[in-house]
Amino acid sequence: MATLGLIEHKDASPEVRAVYDDIMATRQTDRVNNFWKAIAHDPATLRRTWESVKQIMGAGALDPLIKEMIYVAVSVTNQCAYCIASHTAAARKAGMTDSMLAELLAVVGMANQTNRLASGYQVEIDEQFKT
Repeated sequence: MATLGLIEHKDASPEVRAVYDDIMATRQTDRVNNFWKAIAHDPATLRRTWESVKQIMGAGALDPLIKEMIYVAVSVTNQCAYCIASHTAAARKAGMTDSMLAELLAVVGMANQTNRLASGYQVEIDEQFKT
């Protein structure tokens, strides 16, 4: 259960309801995910976070599938079960296959392992990587 509970659309203030409506319109859905309902206890955080997500995850130089896969990778590293589930579903909707997910998780695991080794050994950065 969410720490402060979830704010449903019918119980939301006009300010929160406006953000919920924008989420549903932008995502072309009739529901708001629990993440948004949980952070709606702080309308300023809800609005600010939604605007940032909408901007960053919207159209850009990266394909939507790539953005979702990056989100999954970071969520795995940060151990956010909610975000892993949410963005894995979004990545699958954007075309991610089981093979792609398995390979992504292998890369995440390897990157975390080698990052810890490089940090632990305090490896100096090669000159050719600095340009």
